[in-house]
Amino acid sequence: MTRQSHPVDHDLIEAAAYVARTRCRGDNHTMAAAARARDGRIITAVNAYHFTGGPCAELVLIGTAAAQGAYELDTIVAVGDRDRGVVPPCGRCRQVLLDYFPAIEVIVGKGDHTRAVPVADLLPETYVWADHQLDAK
Repeated sequence: MTRQSHPVDHDLIEAAAYVARTRCRGDNHTMAAAARARDGRIITAVNAYHFTGGPCAELVLIGTAAAQGAYELDTIVAVGDRDRGVVPPCGRCRQVLLDYFPAIEVIVGKGDHTRAVPVADLLPETYVWADHQLDAK
């Protein structure tokens, strides 16, 4: 596994932090995510916590982006409420991000040590869902 680090999109971190500060209230919404669409737009979303396992902010963001016509995302970051800073995606989100956007970069790390890495670097021995689908013929 090659660990590559790319320039960090600090505007994304700020956008997610702003949403976490202003929209995450109580136990239902504790994480915010921001992504840069290929056309330059920043899309934001929050998680929808539920005891049955509601979706993470990154997954809500994928749907929000599609609803806004942004089908190509270049970079994504999640930020926790209560000034927790950047939070790396969970395993499910890593897999979904890889399946939807195999070239997406994910911002991880803390404080001055954030870095942008390809999502595949976060999944050793990567499983790619599309590789295991039968032909539709």
